[in-house]
Amino acid sequence: MGLVRVGRVLAFAPLLCAQTVCPPTPTYTPCEIVFELSEQDAATHPNPYSSVTLDVEFRSPRFRTLKLPGFWDGGRRMVVRFAPTGAGEWTFRSVSNAPSLDRREGRLTAVASDSPGFIQPANVHHWAYVDGLNKKPHLWMGDTCYRFGLLDRALFQNLVDTRARQKFNHLRGLVIGGHQESGRIFPAPDRPDPAYFQELDRRVLYMNQKGIIADLILAGDENHLAKLFPTPQLRERYIRFVVGRYAAMHVTWQLVQEFEEYQDGRALLKQTGELLKRLDPYDHPRSTHTVSTSAPLLNDGWMNYLLYQSADDQLGAIEHQIYAAPQVNAEFAYEDTGAGRAYPHHVDTDTFRRRLWNATMNGQYPTFGNTGTYGGRFPVEARYLDSPGARQMTAWFDFLSRTRYWELEPYFDVEGGRALALEGVEYIVYVEKPGPVEIVLERHGYDVAWFNPATGEFIKQKEFKGERFRGEPPDPNRDWVLHISREGRKQSMLRSYKFESRPVLMQEIEQSPQRIPYEIASPVEESLSFRVPPRYAVRLTRQTRATRAMMWLWIGEVPAQGQGYRVLGTGPEGTFRFWPGMAREFPALLSVRLYGLNANGKLYALDHVYRLNP
Repeated sequence: MGLVRVGRVLAFAPLLCAQTVCPPTPTYTPCEIVFELSEQDAATHPNPYSSVTLDVEFRSPRFRTLKLPGFWDGGRRMVVRFAPTGAGEWTFRSVSNAPSLDRREGRLTAVASDSPGFIQPANVHHWAYVDGLNKKPHLWMGDTCYRFGLLDRALFQNLVDTRARQKFNHLRGLVIGGHQESGRIFPAPDRPDPAYFQELDRRVLYMNQKGIIADLILAGDENHLAKLFPTPQLRERYIRFVVGRYAAMHVTWQLVQEFEEYQDGRALLKQTGELLKRLDPYDHPRSTHTVSTSAPLLNDGWMNYLLYQSADDQLGAIEHQIYAAPQVNAEFAYEDTGAGRAYPHHVDTDTFRRRLWNATMNGQYPTFGNTGTYGGRFPVEARYLDSPGARQMTAWFDFLSRTRYWELEPYFDVEGGRALALEGVEYIVYVEKPGPVEIVLERHGYDVAWFNPATGEFIKQKEFKGERFRGEPPDPNRDWVLHISREGRKQSMLRSYKFESRPVLMQEIEQSPQRIPYEIASPVEESLSFRVPPRYAVRLTRQTRATRAMMWLWIGEVPAQGQGYRVLGTGPEGTFRFWPGMAREFPALLSVRLYGLNANGKLYALDHVYRLNP
């Protein structure tokens, strides 16, 4: 995944003259094509970042076309960074509003590499490296270091080297730091610091070389993107700049921190997300960070995976049944091993591990954080890199790597734990509170083992053949993972199937009031106060085996405001949380939906409309 420099500068080549500008470049590896503005163009464009537009269209040997924006790299230097997606001879042609950069043509040769491609959503809720028609499963395991671009270089390399050894394959961080740092990186909205971004380039490439994908957050919280780039034109120029620099690398896009804190955030992110989608020819995964769930923005069309900041299993489990997109939980917890705690989700190692495995049972992929390394309220210190939680993440990765994780979905025919399964092949049960476990299986012979998620130890059990497994964990004083699988069948499936063995079918949500086994007991008033949120409660109208254990999710939206829904609460009762920005004009109509997920995995939705007053 290393960087390949070009052999010569295109600005000195004659117009329309084809030439080789890169040494043979491995596929999915960045190659830089460097242009230089002429003296006349430099005089016409004293701020090339702001006024020069450069696009280069690349054509593959199979006539697939990729168009990439160029970026200003200081002085009179303009760069186009390109990663070939197939072997053979590629041709390219430039288009620019600067005459010395316009209509340049050339050729480059790409050679096959061992790179499996860029990651893409796959099999509904999962991930794959995609190279043409070939797919290789990708087990997303992320880490967080918001200010990775600002760390001392030795500390940064230590962080990346350690995380690579621990088998992390994602690292999320802010492209331009937080509110304070971004003012130095962009002294003016139309003047980036080239030296900072050249160093950031080297860091993203270093991560890629270690097998780590950069999850790039383009701006912070509290309206950061709009404050720094207050006009659509400035934001578009910034997005072009970032896409030009990093789209040829192994990245994902996470637009902003906590989009709900933005004024008119939905419209802003739709504009920005659509720009990313249009400008990035590699279609890297796109989402945004959130205070709870980014799902309210999914139907806007620019986003193709969901991010969460939540340890609430009811939210995660229910939305997994609603949305046909991969889900990554970026902040179910941050482990504290001595650096300190600033927020409720900063927790001890034991709590962190339990939340990790519950997020997994929700069908979410995890992102780690340690309060001593995430780069937030506390300084990043190397002594926290080898924490117990990081080692337990490695154990998680090693365990899931033994499974067909790219086909696992939540499974509900289980008592005493929460489960994932590829039915008839593999079952995984997380037993948070040890006790008897019972799970219904398809009738086959199975290998059985208990896995200790704290140590990574496996305790093999006798083989089992039957339709209903019953057992208890080896130690009643801790959490365990039960693994029931047909190992021989899994090996044959690797030879028989290129990727998935069966389709994932999304269920149809039951919305008929006559078939819904519950009703909204409160609020009973038809008018609610925004300043004094009411209590909520649900009442079961039919007691059955399926309703013995229910999960509940309450969401609300003021459709006239156009901001999408917000999570009002979870569980059978509580107090609504009304979010700032949900409603700016009163009175308003508040649409409330109550989802109920029963013990069999059946999902219901009940709607009610209230009048919302100040």
